[in-house]
Amino acid sequence: MNRRFTNDYSEFAHPEILKAILDAADEQNTGYGLDAHSVNAEKLILDCFGIPDGKVFFLQGGTQTNATVLSYLMRPYEAVLSCGTGHINVHETGAVEGTGHKVFTVSGTDGKVSRGDVENAVAYNRDEHMVKIKAVYISNATETGTVYTAAELAALREACDRHGLYLFMDGARLGPALTSKGNDVTCEMIGRLCDVFYVGGTKNGMLFGEAVVFRDAALAENFRHHIKNRGAMAAKGFVAGLMFERAFSDGLYFEMAKQANRTADYIRRSIAGFAEFQGNSTTNQIFVKLGKKEASELIDEFSCELWSEDENSAVVRIVTSFATKEADCDALIGFFREKEKRQP
Repeated sequence: MNRRFTNDYSEFAHPEILKAILDAADEQNTGYGLDAHSVNAEKLILDCFGIPDGKVFFLQGGTQTNATVLSYLMRPYEAVLSCGTGHINVHETGAVEGTGHKVFTVSGTDGKVSRGDVENAVAYNRDEHMVKIKAVYISNATETGTVYTAAELAALREACDRHGLYLFMDGARLGPALTSKGNDVTCEMIGRLCDVFYVGGTKNGMLFGEAVVFRDAALAENFRHHIKNRGAMAAKGFVAGLMFERAFSDGLYFEMAKQANRTADYIRRSIAGFAEFQGNSTTNQIFVKLGKKEASELIDEFSCELWSEDENSAVVRIVTSFATKEADCDALIGFFREKEKRQP
């Protein structure tokens, strides 16, 4: 049976994460994220991102996290600015809108929001008859596999400061973003430039979990109340705390992400002469354009996701994970080589 390349959360978890859970199986812990594991994980994460006076909260998944954070940051008449491809706009079934807040979209470039996008959106929503932009939502890595540069983040921070906006980074794939080739953003930059961001665990080697990080503890003063109100407070919150504690204790978090990127790069190099790539992804998501018949065959054989299609062709997404090995990729690479041989 071929390895699946559907997404980066099909496997249970990294063996070291599972071992940490098993080693703690007989423990009794305080619930609701107030346990020693969560407290230590918070310290490790804040130290990593250079904001020792911040606050960290552990939630279960990306959609829950985005809706919980954004509904906390905004008043009823306020809206969040997002790229049209943003997860909150496309793949969350209106979760943010369900909390009473409009997602105001811009086209963006390569899945990214720019300073100009922010300026134009604020100017467009100009009076009390329109929603008031209050937060800027960005994903790093983006839904198209691209990453923000340090200059782009700094420009967004400047625009947000000028207009009194919160900058919120969806970090579901933050590990692959920070360990991708050409990335010039450091953890400390994210800690300094974002008001709130989260460190994704679900898509980077953990059973589940997203670590929500507030740069300013004062902003997070009532966030625990809001988490509970949104039904997002886990009684066994210590499980997430323990997983993040293990992942940030010796660099495992970043090594898991590096493995996902390494195998994606191996695929890119190996099929470069046989595939038409779409977009500018440098992380663990690969987008290839194929004829519809070949796209269907690739999806059937390797459980890849159909990303988009037109009358004659389709774009298919290939995703690697912490658990993908180069040997797992060889059959997929062989598919593209055989496709080339079949060309007239």
